[in-house]
Amino acid sequence: MVAIKGIVRDIVIVAVSIAIIWIGVQAYFGTSNPFYVVSSGSMYPQLAMYDIIVVTGHAQFADVTIGDVIVFERPKDGAKVIVHRVVAEVGVDPKVLRTKGDNNQDSIPGTDFPITEENYLGTVAYVIPQVGFITKILQPPINYIIIAVIIGIMVIRQIAKRKMEKESKTSTIDEFLTESAKIDELSNDEEYVKSQDLTNEEKKFSEKLGEENIKSKDIPEFFLDKEKESKEKK
Repeated sequence: MVAIKGIVRDIVIVAVSIAIIWIGVQAYFGTSNPFYVVSSGSMYPQLAMYDIIVVTGHAQFADVTIGDVIVFERPKDGAKVIVHRVVAEVGVDPKVLRTKGDNNQDSIPGTDFPITEENYLGTVAYVIPQVGFITKILQPPINYIIIAVIIGIMVIRQIAKRKMEKESKTSTIDEFLTESAKIDELSNDEEYVKSQDLTNEEKKFSEKLGEENIKSKDIPEFFLDKEKESKEKK
């Protein structure tokens, strides 16, 4: 249960982080979708297929000039997003532009013109080469497999985390018991050494008394009589 809560928490954190980053990116570039993947070779060699273009919406349509590479919805139906270069201004009030792909021979009616402010999405600010190839790979069911792998990693991470915590607690208890056993063993050893020292001292003391008794027994009777006479005279 604790592991599931941890997984849910991680998913929420990731989702919230992505949302915050995405909102920040939108605000920074001034458009609802700053990233597009080039899906054709019409702008080659300036833009190749699977390049990612970063679009800024802060560049106003009124400021767009000939030579700018812009992103716009196809004029005839708005069903497709096009990235082409501005080659001519064909209207002033309102402003109308004509574009063309660098790799195309001519402008295509209904695709390259007429481009009005309503069609305009933004101007290309940066190009990230070939990173968009990942989106080609991330097609069903590959994208679902990747999501499953990510969730699996998160599950394994939580299980490993719980296991490490349990092992840490167990090792701490084992270390405490081991240290306690060492202390008891050391104490017993000290008591044993002390008792051995006392026994040795007692033996030495007994041996000393025995030696003194032996010495007193070895004194000749002549000297004992002399000592007795001296005491009587006193």
